[in-house]
Amino acid sequence: MSAALMQEPPAPVAGARRWLPRGTVYGTLLNFRGEFDLWAAKMAEPPYKAAPQAPVLYVKTANTFAPGGASIAVPGEVWVGPTLGLVIGNSESNLTPDQAGRPQAAMDTIVFGGVPVAGCVLLNDLSLPHTSYYRPAIRFRNRDGFLACGAQPVPAAAVDLAALHIEAWVNGALVQTVDLATLVRDAATLLADVNAFMTLQPGDVLLLGTDCLPDGSRPLARAGDAVELRAPGFAPLVNRLVEEGATS
Repeated sequence: MSAALMQEPPAPVAGARRWLPRGTVYGTLLNFRGEFDLWAAKMAEPPYKAAPQAPVLYVKTANTFAPGGASIAVPGEVWVGPTLGLVIGNSESNLTPDQAGRPQAAMDTIVFGGVPVAGCVLLNDLSLPHTSYYRPAIRFRNRDGFLACGAQPVPAAAVDLAALHIEAWVNGALVQTVDLATLVRDAATLLADVNAFMTLQPGDVLLLGTDCLPDGSRPLARAGDAVELRAPGFAPLVNRLVEEGATS
């Protein structure tokens, strides 16, 4: 796709319903091998003095949810966070109206790590740049619109998580490719480890994590940029960033 075509997110189709999470959304930190290895030496330092033994989670609150095609207000540069979300439970409450009319066999769940997963969805977990991965303040991750959501979940049975690559594009330029084969905890392991200390409810979404670039940095975008996520089998997720206070 050319840069010119990327300048404007696609306009919503009249009457179309766009998917947003209907439960709690949990993000996962340090779940890609490259980033984990970069931080390994610091994990031995105070105050923790060891690598985390359980998944390190955070919550994306409902004010962060933004549908594909929406303009997202940013105060400056932001990190682009391409990720995949696992939508929990075989519940009609997870489905958009067009999915609800499909044969149920097409929406059957897959059980990963003892947890039923109804679907997978592309998500852009935006964040303000910050230095701590252990306890990032919610003001970095939980600003309005800072979780851009794909058009609708894809049935979990149709997604090969071990082979999936997610691409992030900014203004028509490829800025990152995320390889789910490099997860520290794959979907089944992550769900089992989370399920060991908390119960995920139908409609909840668990993010597999966001990755850094090889040098430890992350892709940056700013007001005026069009950000697109692509992955095989998923509709592209496109959003434009605008300045806070600007009229979209």
